[in-house]
Amino acid sequence: MSKKSKADPRGFVFSTDPNFSFEQESGESETLPPEKQWLLLRLDTKQRAGKAVTLVERFIGTTQDLEELGKKLKSHCGTGGSVKDGLILIQGDHREKLKLHLQKLGYKVK
Repeated sequence: MSKKSKADPRGFVFSTDPNFSFEQESGESETLPPEKQWLLLRLDTKQRAGKAVTLVERFIGTTQDLEELGKKLKSHCGTGGSVKDGLILIQGDHREKLKLHLQKLGYKVK
C-alpha cells in the first residue's frame, strides 16, 4: 500500500466544519535581529551514510537571509553545505567553530 500525502503541511486531514478551507500561511516572517535569536547547533548522521553534518536550526527570518547566513557559515568553515527546510547544513563537525562565529555575529547559540 502506498503512503498518501497529507492534504495540508500542518497536518489537517479532515474537518466537519462546512466552511473550513485550507489556507496557506501568508508570506514569510521578518528576520529578527541576531541579538533576539537563539540558534541551535547539533551534529547529525542520520540517513547520511555515517557522514557527520552540523545543523543550524531555529533561524527566524526570510529565506533569502537564511541563504546569506548559510553562505557565510560555509565559507567560514571552508566546507560545503546547503540550506533546506529552514535548516543550514554544514558538512563535517564544526560545532565549536560555528558557535564562536555565530556569537561574534551577535547570535545566541545553544
